Amino acid sequence: MANTPRTVVASAPSPPGCSSLAFMPPPPSPSDGELLRSLHRLARDLSSVAETPAPFLRAALASVSRRSKLLATAFDDLVMCTAGDLPRSASLCLREVLLVLQRFKAVAADCAARSRMRLLLQSDEIEEEVRELHQDLATLLDLLPVVELGLAEDVMDLLALASRQCRRFAPAAEAEQELKVRVLTLIQEIEREIVPERERLEEILEEVGINGPASCCDEIEGLEREIGNRASEKWTPTMIALVGLLRYAKCVLFSATPRPSDSKPDPEVDEEVEPPAPPPDFRCPISLDLMRDPVVVASGQTYERESIDRWFGSGKSTCPKTGQALANLEHVPNKALKNLIAKWCRENKALKNLIAMEGSEASKSEPAQAVAANKAALEAARMTASFLVKELSISFSPDAANRVVHEIRLLSKSGSDSRAFVGEAGAVPLLVPQLYSGDAGLQLNAVTALLNLSILEANKKRIMHAEGAVEAVAHIMSSGATWRAKENAAAAVLSLASVHTYRRRLGRNPSIVENLVHLVRTGPTSTKKDALAALLSLAGERENVGKLVDAGVAQVALSAISEEETAAAVLAALAKRGGAEAIVNIDGAVARLVAEMRRGTEWARENATGALVLLCRRLGAQAVTQVMAVPGVEWAIWELMGTGTERARRKAASLGRICRRWAAASAADGERGNVCPAASVVPPAMMAS
Repeated sequence: MANTPRTVVASAPSPPGCSSLAFMPPPPSPSDGELLRSLHRLARDLSSVAETPAPFLRAALASVSRRSKLLATAFDDLVMCTAGDLPRSASLCLREVLLVLQRFKAVAADCAARSRMRLLLQSDEIEEEVRELHQDLATLLDLLPVVELGLAEDVMDLLALASRQCRRFAPAAEAEQELKVRVLTLIQEIEREIVPERERLEEILEEVGINGPASCCDEIEGLEREIGNRASEKWTPTMIALVGLLRYAKCVLFSATPRPSDSKPDPEVDEEVEPPAPPPDFRCPISLDLMRDPVVVASGQTYERESIDRWFGSGKSTCPKTGQALANLEHVPNKALKNLIAKWCRENKALKNLIAMEGSEASKSEPAQAVAANKAALEAARMTASFLVKELSISFSPDAANRVVHEIRLLSKSGSDSRAFVGEAGAVPLLVPQLYSGDAGLQLNAVTALLNLSILEANKKRIMHAEGAVEAVAHIMSSGATWRAKENAAAAVLSLASVHTYRRRLGRNPSIVENLVHLVRTGPTSTKKDALAALLSLAGERENVGKLVDAGVAQVALSAISEEETAAAVLAALAKRGGAEAIVNIDGAVARLVAEMRRGTEWARENATGALVLLCRRLGAQAVTQVMAVPGVEWAIWELMGTGTERARRKAASLGRICRRWAAASAADGERGNVCPAASVVPPAMMAS
């Protein structure tokens, strides 16, 4: 019997050091039946593809829909008539057709997701891509062996008709190009400070498909999202300018009542969401506060600029954290850390911290930002601010004023340049009377607009010098229609108090202090947090402390110490600047500080310990006796020395030394026959010298 020859297929050897798994064959292609079903389904989907939001591209996508309807009918016949495998040439050709249709679908989906203005800017690229896909599809339909497929004549006619239509497709780019030129010309005129004519602006936006406040807001949000995602580097400057232009158009053309969602609390400061405590690395090792302007010294350690400048200003030339002598006292900004802190503030809804950060740099960075910013966007923002302030000056009804103030609020939130333009246009004196409005929405929009404006250093001055502005903010804190408005008023005080001279003036105003105290006593969590932060800022001025103590700040801080970590910082600030005796005289104050030293957050434990050290140093035996009378205080000190932050350990060690000296003095008094004021058991670690 003759041997039957066998074909031996040798597998390709794997490269040295590589597993054969890395060269596994691709997954099997779909069967011809699955291919036909996919073609039929895809053509049917494309035949009913949603229209693009931009009117100028509807013709191009409508052509795709019409071709797809013809193909869907043909593929439907193929699915029903083809029982077995397709001829190889037909199968390969139809697989290529499937890829072309998938690309059509991707283009349609991409157009539906893009902003209208970006579609206009890239319309020629999109239409060119659609034209190429039409040509590819026509070529594939011509190559398809329709005779071998046994198709009916009417189906073959449909495929031939689809091929001819694809070849005849020619992008109607003239209208789109003309519209694009008009938009770009408008931007150039704005750069030259030419205010757009209302009718012309309305006509252009109508052609783009923006014909109301909702579509305008959606377009602004879409452009901002695409700019943030770097969707088109080539057109990014133009898109930035268009955002400014659309904000102007929204105010001039589509003045409407704010949408319901616009009246809700800003997500950054939602009353329901509490931001977590900042990471230790984001706090200044000297002040323990979240750093607003971090700088790096010669030792490589990072500090808050103000804190390290004060350290060097006191005559010290060492690194506060490491103790090493510094070769020089220069420092450089830690921009990377500052960006991380700002990102953390945004992600964790800590708007007030972000306000403080931006406010600290506003005066330094404003000129540089103005030079680097988009010229057209800047001029559009300036025009918008001028228009809104003019409208507010002639608004005679609460509804009309509310619409304008709402837009000022949004504009002042969009960046430091916009805040500057709104302030320069004279918005502050016009916003102040709105704080007394009986309309809750207008009141909230007005106080939030002032809060946003106060981030900028120049606007702080405008607010503090505006007649009745401080009193109006105090009025909101006491009689605001909503807790939201009261909270933002407290945040405005915090923002204004970042300036040394304004801090004194605000501290001298009894209404400001009393209302902040009232908010801590009665407000919800987020309001209480902002009020305590404002009180902490005011307590940074020594001449304010007496007034704060008289207003009951120590009592309310103690009542909130287990809920808000800022409360311990307020007590430490009072103890440092003359309020120690007032704290000690409050029944149970020392015991609460010791409890916070054991159970609070890291920052609260540090501040509680610091407050106890200050009380003992300022008042001596009067305070030490109370500290040692708290059960377990020695173990709390010992635990903090082992588990606390470096700064907390130092403070705990200081408190431990004070307690050891007190214990030694008590023992000596006992040997002389005196009664020990309080028995204590000192852990061995504390007994060491």
